Amino acid sequence: MEVTAAFSRRTTRQVMVGDVPVGGGAPISVQSMTVTRTADHEATLQQIYDLAMAGADIVRCTCNEIEAAEGLARIVPRSPVPIVADIHHQYRMALAALEAGVHCLRLNPGNIRKPEHIRLVAAEARDRGVPIRIGVNGGSLHPDLYDKHGGRVTPEAMVESALDEIGYFAEVGFDLIKISVKASSVPIMIEAYRQLAEVTDHPLHLGVTEAGPPPAGLLKSTAGIATLLAEGIGDTIRYSLTADPVEEARAGRQLLESLGLRERKNVDLIACPSCGRAEIDVVAVAEKAMEAFTDREIPLQVAIMGCVVNGPGEARDADLGIAAGRRRGHLFVKGQNAAVVDEDEMVDALVEWAEFIHEHGADAALARVDTDRAAREAERDRKGLLAEQGDDVNDAGTRIERIRSRIA
Repeated sequence: MEVTAAFSRRTTRQVMVGDVPVGGGAPISVQSMTVTRTADHEATLQQIYDLAMAGADIVRCTCNEIEAAEGLARIVPRSPVPIVADIHHQYRMALAALEAGVHCLRLNPGNIRKPEHIRLVAAEARDRGVPIRIGVNGGSLHPDLYDKHGGRVTPEAMVESALDEIGYFAEVGFDLIKISVKASSVPIMIEAYRQLAEVTDHPLHLGVTEAGPPPAGLLKSTAGIATLLAEGIGDTIRYSLTADPVEEARAGRQLLESLGLRERKNVDLIACPSCGRAEIDVVAVAEKAMEAFTDREIPLQVAIMGCVVNGPGEARDADLGIAAGRRRGHLFVKGQNAAVVDEDEMVDALVEWAEFIHEHGADAALARVDTDRAAREAERDRKGLLAEQGDDVNDAGTRIERIRSRIA
């Protein structure tokens, strides 16, 4: 499926995180982070596989103790995706992670502050060809930067932190760099990335740190990340949610697909918001369908509509859809009626048809059924509902008359 983004992307350098290119026009990658103890390599590997299945291209693991570094040595060779080691405070853990064979390091300039330690890690990464993400965090800036910028987090302070770190790296000839300037405040995060994009061409990793649990965390993350992506800023992303990290990977993937920045991997489910004409509980059916399609990689647009009166027309551009009518489901393909199923079989029918269309195509799916009969059945139910409910089931006509009387 062709990717058609409506906006151009900022030109950046490119670094390789394992076999995943970041920046330089490469597809925007999705990242997440394990929440298991890295020392428990089997549990961590299981979570990495779960994240990869959910759409993560790169996974970060904490490396906060020697046992974690030893765990990474066991994890990296068996991981389906490149592994980033997350380092805090202890520069020696960065050196240990490099020995473990990780594909990238994440260093927080606010936590590893001694220039000699920074240069040592950068030199070691340079010799191994391993990139480093400069992970600036609004909650852990160097105290000197807080003081310089009025004792508070500002976009300028965050950008200055990143540029200072780049300077230390340059002293040892290291430039395999990607950068993040994350804050829990969406406006500060957006402005920091905008400013950073003006002064460097290194690839940027986007995220709103400590976004919180869904749904608020999803909204905050999307507000920040999507705003910047729409401006062409950003080369790799992470949703930082207080939730199962699999939700982070799914959200990141879905966002990129929605913006046309990655090819669709799974179903794009659309559903009507329901109204007085709805013959089913649209919310319940949509949720059941989302659950049914979760682990199936079927890149189709699937519609669930509450009634057969308006549903097929409103969702005529979907690859596949179903509309309720008089305790039956009217299934349609590319706007053409295809089959009638019992109401309690609607979701199962959608899954079956989606799998067939994905494998054989819409034309083959339509060729196996009597579409004329399906159209007659749908029209009969449509007329029956109109006869029972009338043309104006939501009483819009009465409201319109009241509006007119107000302005007459």
